[in-house]
Amino acid sequence: MNRIDRLLGILTLIQSKKFVPAEKIADKFHTSIRTVYRDIKALVELGIPVSFETNKGYFVVQGYFLPPVSLTTEEANALLLTESLVYGFADRSIQKHYSTALNKVKAVLRSSQKESLDILDDSIRMQMSPNLALNFEYLSLLQNAIASKTIIEIEYKNLKEENSKRQLEAIGLIFYAFSWHLIAWCHARKDYRDFKVSRITRLRGTDTPFKKTSHIPISEYMKQLPVSW
Repeated sequence: MNRIDRLLGILTLIQSKKFVPAEKIADKFHTSIRTVYRDIKALVELGIPVSFETNKGYFVVQGYFLPPVSLTTEEANALLLTESLVYGFADRSIQKHYSTALNKVKAVLRSSQKESLDILDDSIRMQMSPNLALNFEYLSLLQNAIASKTIIEIEYKNLKEENSKRQLEAIGLIFYAFSWHLIAWCHARKDYRDFKVSRITRLRGTDTPFKKTSHIPISEYMKQLPVSW
């Protein structure tokens, strides 16, 4: 990767996060920390308002936007292939949002790239097990609840076909054993619980902030999963 491409890549990375440590930039672009410092200095000299906050990392001052960057044909192809995975492993809410986002990306492609994508679109298929059909629309709302740290209310049907109502603090989503699972702190049980998303019969978001002040990282909870797949 030449330096110009690396500088554009660094700027895109910084704009995609609230803060990005120098160590993460160095790891992403396989450079030294000293090289990162030089690259950031070069961006600033180009007039790009990159700033730094101690113990957090670099950020681009709010209000600055990088002009649209053209995708390579390989990048556009990768997005198209990912669309097949989205339709295989995500619910209807995510499928809808991904489709509209991909259409926005396609709109800025060159004519030759659009033609190539049309050919690929007719040439890529996934054969999925009917047991994997995700006939619900909860993942998008659950993502919002996790990110905003707000309480959700659900109605849930367990394996015994018993219904219950729960108030939850959602901490993460895990796809395992061929199903999406919501991991959340249950107010009724005063403990973390694993809810199979397809068994949620009703879901309502609230604007109520989490009551519990801290939660286990989802990576730690994953160590408790009953299977490794």
